[in-house]
Amino acid sequence: MSAARPAWDALDLAGAPGDAPAAFCADLSSEGLLAAYRCGLFPLPAADEYARSLNEVLFEDQVAAGAIALLGEDDQTPYRVAWWSPDPRPVIRLDRVRLGSRLARRLRNKLAWSTSLDRAFTAVVAGCTAGREQHWLTGELRAGLGHLHESGWAHSVEVWEDGVDGELIGGAFGLRVGPVLSLDSMFNRRPDAARVAIADLAARFAEAGGRLLDAQWDSPHIRSLGAVPITRDRYLSTLREPAAGHPLPAAPRPAARLA
Repeated sequence: MSAARPAWDALDLAGAPGDAPAAFCADLSSEGLLAAYRCGLFPLPAADEYARSLNEVLFEDQVAAGAIALLGEDDQTPYRVAWWSPDPRPVIRLDRVRLGSRLARRLRNKLAWSTSLDRAFTAVVAGCTAGREQHWLTGELRAGLGHLHESGWAHSVEVWEDGVDGELIGGAFGLRVGPVLSLDSMFNRRPDAARVAIADLAARFAEAGGRLLDAQWDSPHIRSLGAVPITRDRYLSTLREPAAGHPLPAAPRPAARLA
């Protein structure tokens, strides 16, 4: 195996920065992605050569000092993918997703929305890339995620208007690793459709024996969904816990049940 596909579990995160990449490594294969997520990391690929060069300029001193790991030295462009493990880490407990009273009323009384699981993974990922300035969902990353979806690790939730044969209006996707399911990205084509996707994903994951949604990046929007920050040590401890191996329920469901 090439050194560009590192043994991620050998990376010691105890001294890694919480507000900068923990490592740089160009490997975005499905195997590399899964191994990194299992160790509590997630990727932020550079969208272009300028962004790759900026990573090198900003962080080369920390790499030289050993604070940030540089993995896969035989690859000449490791700086094109930064791997993050923030500290603290925002997470959402599965019974704490906030819909908000206004959205709950709309779901009960007006919105004919339905949800599904893994019905349109590629379309959800595409929706998460549309109209965004920072194109971190590169073609190589999307390919790796697609392979993980085909092998049952990556999942999407879709929100549909007028039933699952209607219009796709929102969604979210991420990877399931033990008791944790990541929230890699989400999108709306109707107000609050992404919020419904997160609530639906939490409900389905709870039925499958999961514990947490990993929100990855802290923000006011993520906090509004119910995210709370926990230490990286606590997050990694949860990630290592055993989880029930039940599949996520796949049947389409009315979004109104979430209210």
